Amino acid sequence: MKKIMKKLYALLMSLAISTVTARNAFAAGNIADSVAVTGTKKLIDDVTTAALVIAPVIGVVLIVYFCIRRSAADEMDQKKWNNRIATAVVSIIGAVLATSLLNVVVSYYSS
Repeated sequence: MKKIMKKLYALLMSLAISTVTARNAFAAGNIADSVAVTGTKKLIDDVTTAALVIAPVIGVVLIVYFCIRRSAADEMDQKKWNNRIATAVVSIIGAVLATSLLNVVVSYYSS
């Protein structure tokens, strides 16, 4: 849990730093109209849109597979499959939240 919190904190801090840096760059004027910046915004929009569709689909497929394997396992292995199912659910939620947050942040820079 501590490792996850440290990684989440590092992600949020890097996002905050990049947001401040991007805000300063956009304030300069000419950088915001450059092909590199507009292309990067479009790329991030496309990637986050694709991730919002792909992540839940892959997660549901894995959960169904894990449930099938759990039904054929003995009692000791069922605990492992239950942990894998819980991990898959948390991963789906994390992926959707992260891509949504990134999409919201990038949408502020789009005009």
